[in-house]
Order: sequence, then C-alpha cells, then structure tokens
Amino acid sequence: MGVLLGDSFLNLKNYINRNISYVICFCILLIVTWILGGVSTEQKPLAFPVLINTSMQCLTSAKGNKDQLIIFTPSKQDANSLSLKLCEDATVARQFGKVVGYWGYKPADSVEFIGKGIADLIMAKNNIMDAFTAEFTYNYQPVAGFADYTAFFISAKEKPQINKQYLLGKKIGLLDYPTSRSGHILPKQTFKKLGFSADELNITYASSHDELRTLLANGEVDIISSYWKDSDNALFSKNYITPINRQVTGTRWYLKMQQNNIDLLCAVQKNIQAMSKEQPLHYYQNVQTYWQCNEQGAEFLGEVHND
Repeated sequence: MGVLLGDSFLNLKNYINRNISYVICFCILLIVTWILGGVSTEQKPLAFPVLINTSMQCLTSAKGNKDQLIIFTPSKQDANSLSLKLCEDATVARQFGKVVGYWGYKPADSVEFIGKGIADLIMAKNNIMDAFTAEFTYNYQPVAGFADYTAFFISAKEKPQINKQYLLGKKIGLLDYPTSRSGHILPKQTFKKLGFSADELNITYASSHDELRTLLANGEVDIISSYWKDSDNALFSKNYITPINRQVTGTRWYLKMQQNNIDLLCAVQKNIQAMSKEQPLHYYQNVQTYWQCNEQGAEFLGEVHND
C-alpha cells in the first residue's frame, strides 16, 4: 500500500512539473510575440499613410541629390502640375533631387505648413501669412499672385437681396471648386451667417464660372455667385448684382528665401506663369508676377492690387 501511494505521489509530481514547463514555455512565447508585435507597431508610421493621399513627388535629373523642394497648394491639380514642371526645370535640378507637392483644402492645412515653415513654396492668403509673421520669421517672399476682386450674387431679373427670407426657395448656382472664394467659399459663409442649414438651400453646382453664367442665362438658376467681368454686360444687367464681399485679396505664391536664391526665385516664377496659362478658370489664367528677372538678377516690382 505504501509503495502504491509513493508511486502515485511521484506520478502526480511529474505531471505537475511537466505542466508547469508547458505553462512557462507558453508565457515565454506570449512575451516574445508581444515584443515583436511592439517592434512591428512602432515601425508602421514609416509608411506615412496620410501623406500618400495628400502629396505627390517626382525626381529631377539630379537623382543623387538628397535635397527636396517642398510645395504646398490648396489644389491637388496645381500641386501635381507645378511639381512636374519644376522637376523638368534645369535650375531646380541644379539644386534639388526631388520635388514634393502637398495639397490641402482646409485653411488649417496651410496653417500647419506656414506656421512651421515646412514649405519652400506655398500658395496662401496674405492674411494667414501676416498672422504668422511668416515673411519675417521664415523670409517668405511673394513671387506671384492673382488680382484682388469683389464677389457678387448675380441675377438675371432683379437685384439679389442678402437675407434669409429672400434666398429661401431660390435656385442658386455655385461653383463645385472648394478653393474658389467667389463661387464657393464666400457664398457658403454668407448662407451660414444667415442661419441656413445644408438641406434648406436649392443649390446647383457648376464646373466653371462660364457654366454658372450659362445656367443663369438659360433660367436654370435664379442667382449665381461669381465675380463680374466686362463681357457680362452683354448677358446681364449690372443693376442686378449685389456684392457679397468687397475687395477680396487674391491668393499669393510665396517662396522661402532664407538664402538669396535668385535663380530659384526666377525659375519658380516662370513655371507658375506657365502653369497659370493651363488653368480651366479664367481668373487663375492671369497670374501677376512680382519680379523682373534678367541676366543681372531680379528686381522686385511690387504686388499689384486691382479692384
């Protein structure tokens, strides 16, 4: 009987020791897996998933050069177009191996790039640049820009009124272009101030200012939001326009000039001018350049402000 109890106790002890070994091995395996998982998790941000959706890049002919020229603009189309042009530019290739173009439609996006001086070349409103004293802090210099203008509500049959009672039920034409101030941003800000919710308005979106004018002329909308140009006198009456916001300052292109890099400035200005000729919107086809470039260097002509 004693022998049997001894054997049973020995077998139980071996069973416990064997299972303890399994538990210890399992715990070690869990710890190793957790550590490896932590290493893997820490490496994931290197993929930069956010930047992939809001940036593009191209190589210049100087592929061995690690320096990169960083651009920021509110428009994806402009970021792509200007980046590709600059990558083909001989002056840019002498200084950079890569051009990276970022875009962002929200004001907060440009604030991030301006406030930290990330962009070498940026398209922004002058009030944002002033708010961050960016021209002083990072020596951003205006290179080119667009004329100042007034945004209007335009009608074919009566002078538009800016009040909720008048606009309620009206068919309104806006521009389907989030960065357009006269055709999109300013009218929407006006509607918000008047207390309109998104579903209270009857809005038709157009792809260009010319298309907005066609909608109005054909009676498909009652009011459009746009700027006034001389050719409008043939279709509409100037008595039937109401200003939304007077003297809207045109957007500017700024280049970070922490060095007196005149060659780069002139190359950038030339390519901005070339890109503007390809713009689908008439207003953006007429960029104003602020520098006179020649073989001796560059002279600042000043910023032009037009009504």
